[in-house]
Amino acid sequence: MKRNRVSKAVLSSYSFLIYVILYAPIVILVIYSFNTSKLNATWDGFTLNWYSVLVNDDNVINALQNSLIVAVSSTVISTVIGTLAAVGMYKYKFRGKTVLDALLYVPIVIPEIVMGISLLVFFTQAQITLGLVTLILAHVTFSVSYVVITVRARLAGFDKALEEAAMDLGANALQTFFKVTLPLILPGIIAGSLMALTLSLDDVIISFFVSGAACETLPLRIYSMVRMGVTPEINALSTIMLVATLSIALISEIIQLKFNKK
Repeated sequence: MKRNRVSKAVLSSYSFLIYVILYAPIVILVIYSFNTSKLNATWDGFTLNWYSVLVNDDNVINALQNSLIVAVSSTVISTVIGTLAAVGMYKYKFRGKTVLDALLYVPIVIPEIVMGISLLVFFTQAQITLGLVTLILAHVTFSVSYVVITVRARLAGFDKALEEAAMDLGANALQTFFKVTLPLILPGIIAGSLMALTLSLDDVIISFFVSGAACETLPLRIYSMVRMGVTPEINALSTIMLVATLSIALISEIIQLKFNKK
């Protein structure tokens, strides 16, 4: 009994230490976004000035708009393509399916710098002007694989008898998909789309190669600001992004809980 208590105490302490290591830097970043000083080394007092500076920074606002356009567009496209690909590969058998399945993992395991250079070469050879279009296409390229894998994981526990029952009752293929298959795999689709959105908003290396001189995303803007010296403005921006990300995750969790109750 005493030994179990000691083991439980050790495991609890270890878990607490891991959480501290993971989240302490984030907490410090949020705190220093309200710091009066321009330096992140000392705390001089509380202020909201850096949030005002951030809102009035046109370069950051434009970069944020570009990131949102690219992220939302690439997420919608990759979610549609990835969902249809996952359902098709799960239901049907065809020649080359094993090879195609293996190729899905290439964008995930390949180094980002290699993928960025290859996409740059492709767009250059295709004579496509670098900008928002190339950014969206590039983000779709590496996001589709994550959506396919996530949706296929949801399909792994799918009962095909439900589709067969629906078709026996008179539903055609489209009705069966939208009324039976789609609602059941919806949590996987939501998870895949959120992953695609997060990857798009967070990407730096691939965007660096395919964005062009006239189009700057938020991660690229932050990277250029960091090189010039970190100020609490970046902390304020990171805090806003953190709150937005947590809000999206919370809303997604609530939707999935309501769906599971049904």
